[in-house]
Amino acid sequence: MSAEATTDERAGILLVDDMEDNLIALEAVLGSLNEPIVRARSGEEAMKALLRQRFALVLLDVRMPGMDGFETATNIKRLDQTKDVPIIFLTGAEDEPGYAFRGYATGAADYLTKPFDPWVLRAKVSVFLDLYRKNRQLEQLLSREHIQTKQLSTQLEALEEQLSDDTPPDLPDLRARVHEIRRLVGKG
Repeated sequence: MSAEATTDERAGILLVDDMEDNLIALEAVLGSLNEPIVRARSGEEAMKALLRQRFALVLLDVRMPGMDGFETATNIKRLDQTKDVPIIFLTGAEDEPGYAFRGYATGAADYLTKPFDPWVLRAKVSVFLDLYRKNRQLEQLLSREHIQTKQLSTQLEALEEQLSDDTPPDLPDLRARVHEIRRLVGKG
């Protein structure tokens, strides 16, 4: 991550696995990305974490006691607040072949079997982090554009009101309003 990145651009990674060794391995692989990493030891813990903060993505173990990975993913995709968070499923190589299909059917963006290649996992996570940052930048640009459009609309309404009066227009004020409208249009 570049030094210029703001706190708002920092993208949390949620690791969900009931096995401590797996969480330690994931942290070791992803620690060099310098992004906040949050652990959850169950689907229930994952849901609580997702409701507390924004995440760029979730790395989700398929097999967990209680709420398994598929049920957790279904719950993540069901909520408006979390439905757009990408999920990468992680599962053991000995798991059922139908798990991959089931994972994608529940909304997974990707599916990796353990043991995974650390370079591949880091590369995939980096892509999702970049997408998250770009989406945040786009949201900020759209927000600024919305504010500028509102300001422009307000200026145009005031100008129309001034021109619709029966009194002669105040030319210096009219010029100032036109100048302000040009300034707002130039920002876009």
